[in-house]
Amino acid sequence: MNKSNSQKRDLRPALIFLSGDLLAVPIPLERAEVILGRAASADVRLNDSKVSRRHACIKTIENPETGTPEYEITDLNSRSGTLVNGQKIKREILQNGDKISVGEYLLRFELLDEIDREYQLLIRRLLSHDDLTGLLSSQSFFSELRRETQRAKEEKRRFCILMMDVDYFKTVNDTYGHLTGSKNLEEIAFCITETLRSGDAAARFGGEEFAAFLLDAELAQGIVAAERIRAEVENYEFSIIRRGKPPETHRITISLGVAAFPNDSRDPIELVEMADSALYRAKRDGRNRVCAYQDLTAEDAKKPLPPRRD
Repeated sequence: MNKSNSQKRDLRPALIFLSGDLLAVPIPLERAEVILGRAASADVRLNDSKVSRRHACIKTIENPETGTPEYEITDLNSRSGTLVNGQKIKREILQNGDKISVGEYLLRFELLDEIDREYQLLIRRLLSHDDLTGLLSSQSFFSELRRETQRAKEEKRRFCILMMDVDYFKTVNDTYGHLTGSKNLEEIAFCITETLRSGDAAARFGGEEFAAFLLDAELAQGIVAAERIRAEVENYEFSIIRRGKPPETHRITISLGVAAFPNDSRDPIELVEMADSALYRAKRDGRNRVCAYQDLTAEDAKKPLPPRRD
């Protein structure tokens, strides 16, 4: 492709993740120098023990003959090395479609036009989000949570986990049908996202169970946020879908459990389990309420979680 056609298509460099928890994520290479590594300050952060803190660098340079930009990748004396198309390199000019291996991560270097960029974002969204609600999938939620936990440890920050379960949701499906049930799950997701701050993340864990993590939040702030979600759901007029009949609404409630990093735990999976224990206590104590893991008795905290019912 000649220079004029490239400019006309507005081709821009990007890295596409082909493996790992960032599968299909397009990372635009917008800066003149982009650092790949495990450090919190890395431009493309790769959370893998085999990746050095500053592992590799991609620089935009000018081809002296054509005057067009080229993209040079350099290994920064990493422990495990940087591979391009399966070969270890010290310095290499990247070509469109080259595959880069850094630790356990595999990435593809691509020159994307606007249509390509939109397509990659769509693919990522389909892979990482729940079809019905548009919230993160449980897998994507755990990926984001692991990254945030690592960052919180390095930067001494706090956050909270919320686990949420709709009360008596089986009754909604039995009474009004699954079309209404599906619509109500969309509306609950709306209530959650409208209440959360920008930067917080929410997910649907399947069925009528939801989760969220709140960045830079102490336990007290997490409880306040959970109470706002509970009140928003309680006061919302949920749709009833009945063909050939005028619009109707009904009420739904939700129960929530809260756990805090680092006071409750520094392990992301354990934090989710703790918030789930608090959620079970909220269900057991009457539903439509918020319970914090710190409020559980020692006996409550040790109890195994039975299957939850509506």
